[in-house]
Formats: sequence, structure tokens, C-alpha cells
Amino acid sequence: MEVRRLSISWQFLIVLVLILQILSALDFDPYRVLGVSRTASQADIKKAYKKLAREWHPDKNKDPGAEDKFIQISKAYEILSNEEKRSNYDQYGDAGENQGYQKQQQQREYRFRHFHENFYFDESFFHFPFNSERRDSIDEKYLLHFSHYVNEVVPDSFKKPYLIKITSDWCFSCIHIEPVWKEVVQELEELGVGIGVVHAGYERRLAHHLGAHSTPSILGIINGKISFFHNAVVRENLRQFVESLLPGNLVEKVTNKNYVRFLSGWQQENKPHVLLFDQTPIVPLLYKLTAFAYKDYLTFGYVYVGLRGTEEMTRRYNINVYTPTLLIFKEHINKPADVIQARGMKKQIIDDFIAQNKYLLAARLTSQKLFHELCPVKRSHRQRKYCVVLLTAETAKLSKPFEAFLSFALANTQDTVRFVHVYSNRQQEFADTLLPASEAFQGKSVVSILERRNTAGRVVYKTLEDPWTGSESDKFILLGYLDQLRKDPALLSSEAVLPDLTDELAPVFLLRWFYSASDYISDCWDSIFHNNWREMMPLLSLIFSALFILFGTVIVQAFSDSNDERESNPPDKEEAQEKTGKTEPSFTKENSSKIPKKGFVEVTELTDVTYTSNLVRLRPGHMNVVLILSNSTKNSLLQKFALEVYTFTGSSCLHFSFLSLDKHREWLEYLLEFAQDAAPIPNQYDKHFMERDYTGYVLALNGHKKYFCLFKPQKTVEEEEAMGSCSDLDSSLHLGESRGKPSCGLGSRPIKGKLSKLSLWMERLLEGSLQRFYIPSWPELD
Repeated sequence: MEVRRLSISWQFLIVLVLILQILSALDFDPYRVLGVSRTASQADIKKAYKKLAREWHPDKNKDPGAEDKFIQISKAYEILSNEEKRSNYDQYGDAGENQGYQKQQQQREYRFRHFHENFYFDESFFHFPFNSERRDSIDEKYLLHFSHYVNEVVPDSFKKPYLIKITSDWCFSCIHIEPVWKEVVQELEELGVGIGVVHAGYERRLAHHLGAHSTPSILGIINGKISFFHNAVVRENLRQFVESLLPGNLVEKVTNKNYVRFLSGWQQENKPHVLLFDQTPIVPLLYKLTAFAYKDYLTFGYVYVGLRGTEEMTRRYNINVYTPTLLIFKEHINKPADVIQARGMKKQIIDDFIAQNKYLLAARLTSQKLFHELCPVKRSHRQRKYCVVLLTAETAKLSKPFEAFLSFALANTQDTVRFVHVYSNRQQEFADTLLPASEAFQGKSVVSILERRNTAGRVVYKTLEDPWTGSESDKFILLGYLDQLRKDPALLSSEAVLPDLTDELAPVFLLRWFYSASDYISDCWDSIFHNNWREMMPLLSLIFSALFILFGTVIVQAFSDSNDERESNPPDKEEAQEKTGKTEPSFTKENSSKIPKKGFVEVTELTDVTYTSNLVRLRPGHMNVVLILSNSTKNSLLQKFALEVYTFTGSSCLHFSFLSLDKHREWLEYLLEFAQDAAPIPNQYDKHFMERDYTGYVLALNGHKKYFCLFKPQKTVEEEEAMGSCSDLDSSLHLGESRGKPSCGLGSRPIKGKLSKLSLWMERLLEGSLQRFYIPSWPELD
């Protein structure tokens, strides 16, 4: 009797617990859990979630109910952070995706789902972990979302492979492979393999995108391509699967027979070469992963010291055969540029060692990407980077000028200087821009020092006066320039816009097409025989539809009598071609004029109408760069002005205008009185008062702070001679001609020469190093 009463009490207790769990599931309100209103924004929801998650995280909060509270907070944020789930919950009290059900059905599903999610068996008591969130927290660290996969995992897969597991709730097989997965993740992550976990219940879009329609599934991603794992889930199989993802030609086996050829390939490949000496016959996976990560920068080789035929290398480079040794060779194959030797090399040590030796001492510029990396754009005065460029001809063997240049680069100790060389015959446009226009430099090596100013190709440079022969005097002159450059950056007085480098190592079009076609065919083959058939159904449907249409068209044409149409079609085609031939040229000509030319700059005239908006009420931080010109010099000066300021048009704070000297001379004279030292103004009663030529002056006007900067052009030799020849003319005649055409026949070339230094002045303007002339107020422009 007592046993029966005890069993009844236990049954009552279980029913009571069930009722409490059901009530807690029905009362689940994500807004109340996060403590936000129903009209809260996404920013407020995210802020509340971070605050509560930090407070109730089980690792920080030792409260017994912290884990349950943290699960509720995560569930609430998952619903409210998704607009679709939030809208479903607001309308039906459910965050599910089935919107076609009625409200009562939605509530019934809501109650059941939250019942089974909240009423779980304790893992520590029953040891049967169904719920994945309570089963293990290791997967939370690697959970992937669709945006994270597309924006980060796929681009990063070109540097390291990824191993991804697809899992879900109530997955018995997922529980079975859990211990093996933990062990493999811990091992491969230390080697540099990316790890990811996709929950098929919450990330259906990503799981469908990956082609995983069953759980558990394991797949690998490398170079953006997906490969599925089909073997038994054991440690060795997973390790071999990751190794099979890597290309087979990453590491070359090196012996006494081929090590000279391997190390001498730096000149053709333009890369340093790495050799690993180890006792294992198989190349370590860590070394293969490192080779894949740096495949664009270095070439990797492996030497098995236990094999016969490696004694010559070990003696020559003094290798300890009992310890793994890593050597990096650059331009000299007789002596390594750097060495590291340690037992049990870690990934971080190898990465740091490789990153410090990614480039040759004097690398060859073979592409624009390499030029950006070796010669970066100047960011500030303290981050100046100079490139010493050797322009030389391509030779089979190292020439004396290059060897001297290489020895000079080896002795360099300045971090701000990088040494590179260019083959003049391969980069003809690039070399012609830096080479002086003199016959003395034709066919000879030349050294230039340059500094990049922007990504558009603008540089300032200094070319040595004499060709580079590699003599001691040449080295002494170059060293003197580099020492002087540290004190005076203005030594680089020449300016140019360099064209983009052609990619010398890129494969030709046919090879690229062949590689793309082979990759596509291999992907289709793998998809047909290994991946899910549902992924291939659209492609197969398209192929069969195209074949059906093709054969149907052939059959219809075979049984149709179209002889009359075939005879009448050629004249119609000829007439159509004549009509199109007549209309096409006019269309092309009409549209070609609408295409903006390179170097186009929008320059407006500063008049009494635009004066207030373009100057007086100019927004703070904005400046108007005004060119002074006359009617006779308008066209030539505007063309030169546009070319000089074109590289600065990317700044939204700069506006460009021009002012007519014939109309507003008095306004300009008044403004220049505040800059007496920079541009002395003659007395207005002087007989040559109206003769002063202000064309080519440029004013940078800051309307808000009421100051301006002045660019005063220097007269060229041709202008001074022309002005000297004009000084004998009568002043009255001179006065009359100063308002019309030029009296001395000055051509457009000396007029354009007035703005030859404008780009350097604009650069100093942006740096804020120009002298400022303040005025009390802006005068009226009559």
C-alpha cells in the first residue's frame, strides 16, 4: 500500500513538472526576455542582447539557472533580430516560416516546439544529449552564417582550406561522430585549417547553398570550391581528406640532382625559394598548408635527409639532420638569406619567418599588384616609402650593373627604401616615362629614385644624371642621394604619371580558357557522381531542353519546303545591311562626342551671380581654386589647368573656377594688396599699372575662414625675351593691346608653361604647408 502511494506521488510530481514546463513554454515572450518594447529598433535589441548575454553567460555567471537564462536570451534575440521571424511572432505569436497556416495552427505548433525545446533531459543525469545547444559548446565557436560564409570564408579559402560540418538537432549520427570531430578540429586548427559548423535548422539557406541536404555532412572548401567527404568519419580519413584538397604541385621534392636548378629559378619566377630539411619521408601537412598560403610569393621545396642523394646539400649548407631546418634563398644560391632550426615547429613561428622574407632583395616588377606591395603610396610624412628602380635590359646571365645594384641593396639598412628592377624591353611604357630623353641613356642601365603619391600612378622621382655602370663612384653618388633624401624630400623634383605594369607572369588567354574549362568540367563531374542530384537538376534540365529545341528545329526545317523564302531572304538581308551601314556611322559619331575624355575637370566662371555661393557662403572646410586668365589666354590656360589639377578632383572639398582679368581686375588688385610680399602691387598712378600680367595666377580661397593662398607663376625664358622686345613699344599702344590679343606674339606653349609647377603647389595646399593671407572681409565682385 505504501509503495502504491509512493508511486502515485511520483506520478503527480512528474505531471506537475510537465505542467510547469508547458506553462513556461507558453509564457515565452522574446520582448520580455530582452526587456525591450515591441516598437524597439534593431539597435536597441542588439544593445539589450549584448548586455544580457554578457551578464548571464555560463562561463561568467555561476548561478544554477544562468545556462537556461542564456538559452532564452539567445532564442529571443534570434527571433527579434530577424525581421521575418519578428513579423510572424507579432502577428501569430510564432516565429516559424510557414505563414500559410491559420493562427490557431501556428499557436499549436509554437506550443509544441517550445515544449520540446524547453523540456529536455539533463545530460549529466541521463547522459543522452539530444539538444545540440546543451550537448556541447565547441560548435558555437565555429558557427557560420550565410553572410559570414560569403564575405569571409570564401575569400579566405584561397589562402587556407576549410573543413565544415553540417549538423542539426535530434541527429543521432551527429552525436556519434562528436568525439572524432573534436579531436580532428583541435589538431587541424593548430596547423592552419579553417573550421566551420553550419546548423541546418537555423541556416537552411547556407546549407542549401553548400549542397548539404542531410546531416551530418562534412565538406571541404578551397579556392572557393566545395568538395564532400564520403568516407568513414575517423581521424586519419579526415586528415587525408584535408590533404587531398591541396594542389599536388605545392612542394617539390629536392635532391642533389635538382637543387641547383630549383634554387636558380628565382630569376625566372621572381620569388624566393624555401627548403625544408626533415627526417620524415612524407611532406608534413603543416608545410603544405604554409606553401599554399604563400604560393603567390615563394616557391617551396622539401629535402628528405634520410634519402640517399642529399648528402651534398647537407654538407654545403651545414644542416643538422636530426632537427628540422628551414632555409630561405633569394638571389644567392650559395648562401641562404635566413635560417630557422627548431624541433616541433609551430605555425606562428613559420608564418613570422616567411612573412619577413616574402620578397627578393631587388625584386623585379612583374605586375601592378607587386608594384603596390613593394612601393606603397605615401600615407603621411612619417610613412614615406622610396623605391630605387633599376631600368635594365633582360639578359640570360646576371649583368655587372645588376650585380652591383644587388650588392648595394644587400648593404642597405634603411627601412624606408626598397630596391626593385624593371626589364625595359618588357615594360617599355613604364621605362620610357622614367628615362631621360637623351641618346646617352639608350640601351644602358639607369637608376631612378621615386615616391608614389596616389594610386592613379602619380609619382615624384629623381633619375641619376649618368647611366648606371655599377662602379664605386655610381654607388657613392646613389648613397649621397639617399642620405640627402632623408633630410630634404624635395630632392625628387620631377613629376610623372606612370602607366600600369603588364602582368609578365600571367598565362596567355588560351591557357586561361583551358584551365577554366577543365575546372568547370571537373566540378560538373564531381557534382554528378558525388554531390546531391538536386543540385544538378537545373543544369541537366537546361541541357536536355536545349537539345530538344535543337533537334526539333532541325526536324521541322527538314520537312518544310522553304525554297521560296531562301531565295527572297538574301536581297532583304542586303537591304537591311545597307540601311544599318548608313545609320551606324551617324549613331557612332553622335554618341562618341558624349563620352567624357580623361582629364576632364568641371571649371565654372566666378561671376557676380556665382560669387556668393562659390566663395562667400562656401561650406567650412571647402576651398575654391580660382585660375586668373584673360580672354586671349582662356583656352590654353584652361586646358593646362585641367591637366594639372585632374589628379586632385577626387577630393569633395575642392572646387575649381576661373576669373576673367578683363572684367574683374580691380577685385584682384584689392585682394593681392594683402599679399604684398608674395606679389608686390605697383602704384595705381604708375604708367605701367594696367600692364601687369596676372594671367596664370591661381588663388585658393577659403570663404569660411577668410584667407587665401597664392600661386604666382615664374616667367619662362621665352616670355622674358618676348617682354624685352615689347618694352620699346609705345605705352599707349601697349595699353591698348593688353586688353586684346597679345602684342608680342607669345604662343600657347609659353603661356601653358606658367602652370607647370601647379600640381606641386596643389600638393602643398592639401598638406597645409602654404602661406595664408587673411583679409577682413570679401570684397564685392562688380
